[in-house]
Amino acid sequence: MNPNVAKWTDFAAARGIRIAAILLIALILNRLLRSLTRRLIPSAGSEGLGRIARMREHHVKTLSGLLYSAGTAIIVVGAILTALPEFGFNVTPLAAAAGLASLAVGFGAQHLVRDLINGFFMIVEDQFVVGESVRIGTVIGRVEHMTLRRTVIRDTQGAVVSIPNGEIAQVANLSRDWGQVFVDISIPQETSADAALAALERTCAELRADAAWSPVFVDGPRALGVEILGPAGATLRLVLRTVPGRQDDAARELRRRIQNRFEQEHIRWGGVQRVEIAGSESPQSFTVRSNS
Repeated sequence: MNPNVAKWTDFAAARGIRIAAILLIALILNRLLRSLTRRLIPSAGSEGLGRIARMREHHVKTLSGLLYSAGTAIIVVGAILTALPEFGFNVTPLAAAAGLASLAVGFGAQHLVRDLINGFFMIVEDQFVVGESVRIGTVIGRVEHMTLRRTVIRDTQGAVVSIPNGEIAQVANLSRDWGQVFVDISIPQETSADAALAALERTCAELRADAAWSPVFVDGPRALGVEILGPAGATLRLVLRTVPGRQDDAARELRRRIQNRFEQEHIRWGGVQRVEIAGSESPQSFTVRSNS
């Protein structure tokens, strides 16, 4: 028998089974990883066909692809390192060099690693998606782009703000479930609070019954009562809760109807009306001068 053939035959008999076992295990792990990452995707499409649901599905697909790619790379590297000793290579120096390299990269890119880890958990926990309105620190706006490293927001002034994910400590999502607004109406001391509250209740009932506006409301609008008493008069508070993103529109319509109702019923209100809005995309105060 040819010495080379005999050599390779002995090698295949001694090492071939181990190498085949390593390849088989790596293949099985890769198939399991693909199956697990694919199971993440259907859950995102079950919420509907809206824009937010489609963007959420897109993020889940991106995340599953990232997990599959990273997991495949780990499996391949592990299989290679496990198989190299079967060919007579000593992987100890290689492993030590890789450890030192990873340590150096970890120290030099710790902020990048923090951004990637935080971005990963933000996507997994579904804190927000592209198209939703959020408040991150002092920045309020709509999410326009999102990666594992950064989040891009278009704020209320139209500026594009890029925030590293590692710097995001607290997020307020303004587009989930419902939005709430408090509306304060000032009346002078000589105006009856009972008459003003009755007028406000009638205005709220008409707005709730309006077919064009009733689908917008989750709760209210309704008058809560007297919020502040002072020497100049009283402040009456109303509350309304709407579907996400419509609270500002509903508050404007409510203010318009309140002004018309007070004029019709000759109810005096303060020389300056101040409306405080909370829970909107851009909390702000409105000052409207009255001719009453």
